[in-house]
Amino acid sequence: MPYDKKSKVECGVYISNAKGLKIGNNCRINENVFIQEATIGNNVLIAPNVVIISVSHNHEKLDIPIVDQGDTTPNPPIIENGVWLARNVVIMPGITIGEGAIVGAGAIVTKDVKPFTIVGGVPAKFIKERKNE
Repeated sequence: MPYDKKSKVECGVYISNAKGLKIGNNCRINENVFIQEATIGNNVLIAPNVVIISVSHNHEKLDIPIVDQGDTTPNPPIIENGVWLARNVVIMPGITIGEGAIVGAGAIVTKDVKPFTIVGGVPAKFIKERKNE
């Protein structure tokens, strides 16, 4: 990725796998953000304390402790252009956040988010569409 003087990454951002991370231009990533792997588009706002994960823990076997079952195959989320992830959002593996979407503070996103929609809650649900006034 070429240098982009409009992008800004605050202190305390933790990137778990930089090889699996792509970040577009003019992005703002605030403090205390955790990213395992992801594709992040252009003009994306990521507020403080957001978590973007690409793997979870296997847990299918009841006779083996979860800690000993290993991790799932990486499935990096896709954050499309113009998205705003508000404070304390969690994005689960494999999720796509569509262009221009807004994810409300504290939401846990377990399903894809359609472009130009607003979602919120636990789990995140549709609130409304974004439209030009």
